[in-house]
Amino acid sequence: MKRYILPTLAALAFIVATLVFFQVDTTEYVIVTQFGDPVRAITSPGLYTKLPDPIQSTIRLNNRLRLYTLPQAEFLTQDKKNVVVETYSTWRVADPLLFLKSVRDAPGAEARLADILKSELGVALGKYDLSSLVTVEAAAMQLPAMMDQVTANIDRRTGQYGFSVTDVRLKLITYPEANQASVFQRMRAERQRIARQLRSEGAEQAARIRAEADTAAATIRAEAKREAESIRGTADAKAIDIYAQAYGQDEEFYRFLRTLQSYETFIDKGTTLILPTDSELLRFLNPQATTGARPITSTLTTGAEQALTATTATTLATAP
Repeated sequence: MKRYILPTLAALAFIVATLVFFQVDTTEYVIVTQFGDPVRAITSPGLYTKLPDPIQSTIRLNNRLRLYTLPQAEFLTQDKKNVVVETYSTWRVADPLLFLKSVRDAPGAEARLADILKSELGVALGKYDLSSLVTVEAAAMQLPAMMDQVTANIDRRTGQYGFSVTDVRLKLITYPEANQASVFQRMRAERQRIARQLRSEGAEQAARIRAEADTAAATIRAEAKREAESIRGTADAKAIDIYAQAYGQDEEFYRFLRTLQSYETFIDKGTTLILPTDSELLRFLNPQATTGARPITSTLTTGAEQALTATTATTLATAP
């Protein structure tokens, strides 16, 4: 019998220890109840004692941050537009005793949170236009400020249930399924209007550039023409000066040379000239001709086999 005493005492000691001593982890709160009524809450980790069951028992509550997602719900904005919103919030137990008395557990807390969250979102969205919540302009964006205000209001209301809300954010904001077709049509029309405006502005700019280019081209051509006329006039003046110098050196030879050059200008193959005998053109070809003499015919053959016939007639004709 004596050999069973020590093991029996050890077993009894272990049973008593498990009934009296309990440990509190850093991730939880422990509430000690006496005959079902909460008597104290332990929020610090460590080893604690209580009366053995069934006199006193413990209820453990998770004190870590929890995530709750509110199912999609439809709301009305200030500009009377229906939107579908999906929201999530983070919450944790703040007062274990109050939490246990008011909502009992996490599902009860999330049920209260869903009601409060839906109520506060409806009130907040009714104060803002949709264009101030969904926009690409940072200065006009009001969504962060609205959600911060919603978070503060919800946290204030959930304090009476022993838990706090640390953040509320939107996961989704869109139009109802029935309104999406008309919304997309308006979006397409708006984009088409913008495209037409851009094309019109582009055409206007292109026309302006072409007009400027045409004006510049006309100016350049006019300047080039003016410069060409100036150069041509200078060249003509130099040519006249050269002719004058040549004429002054030997007038008779100069007159002879210019007469030959005139032959090359208006006489070609097959040209027939009918001229009086005293014509200046025949002066060097028929030096013996005198005024009043009988008509004569002179035939000239140039390097190109050109013919010149001189008579006393007073008419000039050109034949092929």
